[in-house]
Amino acid sequence: MAILKGLLRYRKGDATFPQGGGHKIIMHVCNNLGGWGAGFVVALSKRWKLPEQEYRKWFAGKQNFKLGEAQFVFVQTDVTVANMLAQHGLRYNDDEPAVVELKNLEACLEKVYLHAFENSSTVHAPRIASGLAGLQWEQVEPLIKKHLVDKGIDVTIYDLE
Repeated sequence: MAILKGLLRYRKGDATFPQGGGHKIIMHVCNNLGGWGAGFVVALSKRWKLPEQEYRKWFAGKQNFKLGEAQFVFVQTDVTVANMLAQHGLRYNDDEPAVVELKNLEACLEKVYLHAFENSSTVHAPRIASGLAGLQWEQVEPLIKKHLVDKGIDVTIYDLE
């Protein structure tokens, strides 16, 4: 039996307001230092307090808090936030190397796939790992296709206007 491929869409807008019906997962990348306060997480925290609170509890408890893991935080009836622990440390300027290893991002994307599959969810995100984390979108997009779209999950990537 062939699996139907999902769709990868690009849309102008805010990923904290995912478009479409059904259950939606908003995925984003977190660091392994317990830091939350720059990039997309600022917008997330303005919209919902729970993703940050749960991330900080996860960090403090150290329970399964390791690169390649993902935490799923239910924020409203049809939206779950995926805190993906794929970033090792912080990056302070564009001259520094990327702080996301592709293997960690892939492990997180696989967990998002399973959660999306089990909940018949679509996935929504900003251009993860390609801002403050330092990867090029050309490195990230093929991983999203491989781990989500090619397995039948619809993904929408948001670019702020």
